[in-house]
Amino acid sequence: MGTPDFAVPVFKALIDGGHEVTLAVTQPDRERGRGKAVSRCPVAAAADEAGIPVFQPLKLRVEENVERIREEAPDAIVVAAYGQILPQSVLSIPQYGCINVHASLLPRLRGAAPIQWAVINGEEYSGVSIMQMDAGLDTGDVILQEKVKLDPKETAESLYDKLADLGGALLLDALKQIEAGTAVRVPQDDAISTYAPMLKKEMARIDFARPAEEIERGIRGRYPWPGSTARLNGKQLKIFAADVVPQAEAGASDAASSSLAEGSGTSGVAASSKARCGEILRADKSGILVQTSEGCLLITELQPEGKRRMATRDYLLGYAVQAGERFE
Repeated sequence: MGTPDFAVPVFKALIDGGHEVTLAVTQPDRERGRGKAVSRCPVAAAADEAGIPVFQPLKLRVEENVERIREEAPDAIVVAAYGQILPQSVLSIPQYGCINVHASLLPRLRGAAPIQWAVINGEEYSGVSIMQMDAGLDTGDVILQEKVKLDPKETAESLYDKLADLGGALLLDALKQIEAGTAVRVPQDDAISTYAPMLKKEMARIDFARPAEEIERGIRGRYPWPGSTARLNGKQLKIFAADVVPQAEAGASDAASSSLAEGSGTSGVAASSKARCGEILRADKSGILVQTSEGCLLITELQPEGKRRMATRDYLLGYAVQAGERFE
């Protein structure tokens, strides 16, 4: 049971590992893109390729849908980013229960978006937990767990790929232990649990009244969706990459930035604690330096409305950006 790209390596690991997969249960196919064409979800497409039947119930808990799964008489049900909460009527079907591949170090980051929030929160480590499912939200006993250290410029996309590959390998180890009767199930400590809610489209707007480090992590954690946006002179920009510049360094580099700005159609100005959040301190070959509530944010890669993604220095060749202007 799984739906997005994250679940595909888990699905393929089951097949390649010699397990008999009799059914793939996924969310219904959705309309995607501007053309609203119906696109096959990744797990369903992988199952089609493998010749495995696909079941896509709109609501899993409907009794006729539960009965369809019951007909398979599964030894175990493996769940990876399925997208619906499993009712007790499904959890109780398999002999060995339902085994969840969860992309966090449980009990940290229970919920729908653990990969994104690991980056947004600035976690040092993420990882994969293989969990025996119960009726709670990611509250079941942990069977296996493995850590992954986040890179300094880790994005949700890059971490997603790492954990998807790790999840398949770790699952196979857990299933061997379960089948042999040697699996150790460790209860989670609810007292140290944290939550990773689903991201929403409106979360894309950057709030420059937040600290620069927090904004920079958010840009990486919301990539590729819902992304990060900001408005300048009535136009929306998508922000793809930025660096944190401490306030002292931003002020000290003013002389150099003014020199760089000469002849570029942009201007430099000393970073000041008097600058308002969202105010542009300088715009030059290094990027657009913006004041935040704590430190400064140097925007290095962006995309203007109707244009391609580009380095900020290339953007500044065609757009006049002046120190003192302010992001809305």
